[in-house]
Amino acid sequence: MPTKRLTLIGKPGCHLCDDARETINAVIAELPAECSVELVEQSILDDEALHAQYWDEIPVVLIDDRVHTIWRVESQRLSAALLEETE
Repeated sequence: MPTKRLTLIGKPGCHLCDDARETINAVIAELPAECSVELVEQSILDDEALHAQYWDEIPVVLIDDRVHTIWRVESQRLSAALLEETE
């Protein structure tokens, strides 16, 4: 199965971003071994285009460059999406 790219867009000091990271890591840890996920983090402070697009929506989670969720990450929804995406 191909590796899925999960991108967390946020910024340092963002408590919602910290919560999202914890949820994402927990979900990835619980996925079956055949589900491969590459986690990439990007800061809106390092990229003007990301800042312009997402400054009021962080954290933003993308799965293979498509928006999955903004603000709050729900573990069951993320897990289902990653499992669905790998089938």
